[in-house]
Amino acid sequence: MKMSLAEINRAVDSKSDVSKYQDIEVTSVAFDSRNLKPGALFIPLVDKNDGHDYINDAIKNGAVATLWQNNHKNQPLDFPVLQVNDTLDALQELAKYYLIKINPRVIAVTGSNGKTTTKDMIASVLSTQFNVTKTHANFNNEIGVPITVLSMEPNTEMLVIEMGMDRPGQLDHLSRLVQPDIAIITMIGEAHIEFFGTRDKIADAKMEITHGLKADGTFVYNGDEPLLNERAEDLNFRKFTFGSHKNNDYYVESINNLGNAINFEANKWENTKFKINMLGNYNVNNALAALVVGDLYHIQTSNLQQALDKLQVTENRAEWINGSKGERILSDVYNSNPTAVKEVLKAFTNDSSDKRKIVVLGDMLELGSKSKELHESLADSFDINRIQKVYLIGDDIKALYDKLRLAYPADKVIYYQTKHLRDLSEALNDDISENDEVLLKASHGIHLEKVLKHLTTEK
Repeated sequence: MKMSLAEINRAVDSKSDVSKYQDIEVTSVAFDSRNLKPGALFIPLVDKNDGHDYINDAIKNGAVATLWQNNHKNQPLDFPVLQVNDTLDALQELAKYYLIKINPRVIAVTGSNGKTTTKDMIASVLSTQFNVTKTHANFNNEIGVPITVLSMEPNTEMLVIEMGMDRPGQLDHLSRLVQPDIAIITMIGEAHIEFFGTRDKIADAKMEITHGLKADGTFVYNGDEPLLNERAEDLNFRKFTFGSHKNNDYYVESINNLGNAINFEANKWENTKFKINMLGNYNVNNALAALVVGDLYHIQTSNLQQALDKLQVTENRAEWINGSKGERILSDVYNSNPTAVKEVLKAFTNDSSDKRKIVVLGDMLELGSKSKELHESLADSFDINRIQKVYLIGDDIKALYDKLRLAYPADKVIYYQTKHLRDLSEALNDDISENDEVLLKASHGIHLEKVLKHLTTEK
């Protein structure tokens, strides 16, 4: 990003007089004064903390200008200030302006599970023939999406945007903000069911990703999901489905599990094998969504193969890591819901390794009144002969513990309350040897990343 302050002033509809500063060049935007780079425009957002209170830190760290919400006190003197009615709205308006200026193709991805991995796969596929910018980490909400847009280099040809949601209307807003050329839904699960009540309502909310889809845009979705098929019928966009069933436009013809990788073939690429270095057939579906996008943009088959084989996924999403004792850890600690847990448990259980398998699960958050019931339902995914030990932590996951201890010996399934995360880390570390494989899976609010750090730090 490179824009003059005068240009930004016009883009956010500020009435500030910046004539003496108009030649200042802004090279980035930041809402966190701690992570701000020299040359940045500071965006002081008003939330639990008021970003305006950190303007001096922003200036100290190299900010060259700031937005400033009307009626806020202590506006800095002798420093470029753009007055706006609302700093978040202004951030989004600036992103819209910059998106039009750079004019990339926009691919938007959402789903109850797999959206981050699918985003990474799509970006990898497109990067073989185009200049690509993609969502960094979890920047997938009203703040993260415009920040991603404004991170684009001027030569960006493809923008791959991940979109998250936890309430109705959120995807509508994000979709209209970026106006995608392609909108993708990976699947419908139970994530955030606390806020939506039913999977039908989750599907309705996910479909909002099509609300900003360009008139000549394309809707790509999981055709194995009846809820999506029903809702897609009335859409006039070009549509393509992917999945395991042969009635989809793109479907998997064969899958060969290789332990820590999977080979698969798909109907559109005759006699071609694709490889992903990940566990789980659900990741084949994510790869298939990426292949659809690759096909739509005419990516060469050899480039598709290379992009999936060399994929670098976002940290803590089904990522194999070596522990300090030589154990292998499958880290998937960023988010969790019943569908995702069942899929990763299936993949972990079916891994052909003869190592002892230990599963560490934490609470799946935002499941509402059915939370304990949904936690208990995970018991059917445990094979006592293939998963030798289980550690559980959280509040509602106690329901799973009560169910599993009827099947496992007393010393093979262990439960901790949320506040005893450190005790879990130490007990697990004492238990583990180089002959073990460990799965870590929980919602981010449980902070299993701290357990991961404990297991991967040399003592």
